[in-house]
Amino acid sequence: MKAVVLSSGGVDSTTCISVAIDKWGRENVSTVSVYYGQKHDKELRCAKRIAAYYDVPHYELDLAAVLQYSNCSLLQSSTDEIVHKSYAQQIEENGEGMVSTYVPFRNGLMLSAVASLAMSIYEDEDVAIYLGAHADDAAGNAYADCSEAFIAAMTKAISLGTYDKVHVEAPFASMNKAQLVGVGLTLHTPYELTWSCYEGGDEPCGTCGTCIDRAAAFAANGVADPALVKK
Repeated sequence: MKAVVLSSGGVDSTTCISVAIDKWGRENVSTVSVYYGQKHDKELRCAKRIAAYYDVPHYELDLAAVLQYSNCSLLQSSTDEIVHKSYAQQIEENGEGMVSTYVPFRNGLMLSAVASLAMSIYEDEDVAIYLGAHADDAAGNAYADCSEAFIAAMTKAISLGTYDKVHVEAPFASMNKAQLVGVGLTLHTPYELTWSCYEGGDEPCGTCGTCIDRAAAFAANGVADPALVKK
């Protein structure tokens, strides 16, 4: 069995790398990151550094052309500003449903592309694609493409379309982010190398949805965020 981890360079996907390596061994794991026109393309450099840390092959796909027509606030071409509130606060104010940082069918697009990549680089192997989606992302239907129902549907489609050679693993789909970080801490995940902030500046803004959720997850585990600890 081989594993290809969809790596954004952030907390969730880097924890997935730790889990995949712990289960299958480093020699059987590769990582792949995706450029889709995001403002925070710093995450791609982090993904490369994380792959180098683990000494695993790393691939990068460019899907920006597909999303060039979207005005999602995460994209460099967007005329909208990123909302600086927690996802819970956004849902409380606006009701359940899509948040402004939802990128149209992003996980479906990326999983499909990575399934093609997996069949190409591991022609004669069964492959697990690891996705770092967790229950907090799916809560309130904020990100529909992180839900367990979506993951199950994509798993079935990918399995059917790859002659049962490729399937999706989402080990945190039923966990919240704090539980996910707890798993990563036990596996010594290199969180100091990760990047989460949607603004993509030199330092995390600390106030966008993903920064807020990241801080809360580490606090729930009683540890300081390693990426913010001054060396």
